[in-house]
Order: sequence, then structure tokens, then C-alpha cells
Amino acid sequence: MRPLIGLLLAALALPALAADELPVFRAGLWEFKRSVDGGDGKPVTLTNQKCTNPTEDMQKKTESMMTAGCKSTPISKRGNLYSFSLKCKIQGVDIQSRSVITVESDSSYKVDAESKQGDKSTREQLAARRIGNCPETTP
Repeated sequence: MRPLIGLLLAALALPALAADELPVFRAGLWEFKRSVDGGDGKPVTLTNQKCTNPTEDMQKKTESMMTAGCKSTPISKRGNLYSFSLKCKIQGVDIQSRSVITVESDSSYKVDAESKQGDKSTREQLAARRIGNCPETTP
């Protein structure tokens, strides 16, 4: 059960917004640098690259979270900042998450998220930037 909860906490930190409130990002090759601190003072940093459209990913994420029974607060947008909260009950465990997305451009954004499960808190920071076009694939 712990791995599922941990995976859910990481997923909650990702943007989950209503489609009409989403920032629009360019599709392409993106680099994601994620730092997760589970409260033990030893953050884990992960970096990966992926050909994607972050706007579509956010839409799919939103649909998945709502299907799982999560409830989202209305999005607060101030300039280039988007903030929202999620509440979920997964396998009988209450989980809350608050996220702030800073949109730097259609090719760069950051997410700062805090999640709580009982008395355990997790903080995640994500820096995402488009680094180019996706490599062409040969049919």
C-alpha cells in the first residue's frame, strides 16, 4: 500500500487543471527536473526527457485524478501563477495537495507542490523546459 500512496503523492504534485484553465505549452522534447523531499531532509532529484505535449498531459492527469475520486478547488490565476488544491481518499487514506505552477513561457514552467498524508508531508519541485523538437521516427 505504501508504494501506491507514494506514487499518488507524486502524481498529486503534477498539474491537474480544468481544460479551459490550462496554460498552453508547445509540444516537443521536454526535460523534467524533479526534486522530492519526503520530510527526512534528504531530497531525491530525478531528471528525465520525454517527447510530449504538457498541455495534453495535464488534461489527461486531471481526468485520471477526477476518476480516482479526487476533488479540486477552483483554479486561482494571478499573472503567470496558477494555484489549486486537491483532496483525495485512496484506499481509505486522506491525502491533500496544494500546487503552484509558475508559467515562464510556452516552453518553460515550474511546479511547487506540498502534499500531506496524515502527519507526513512531502514537498516536490518540478522544473520543466522544452529543449527541442522530437526526433523523427522512421516508419
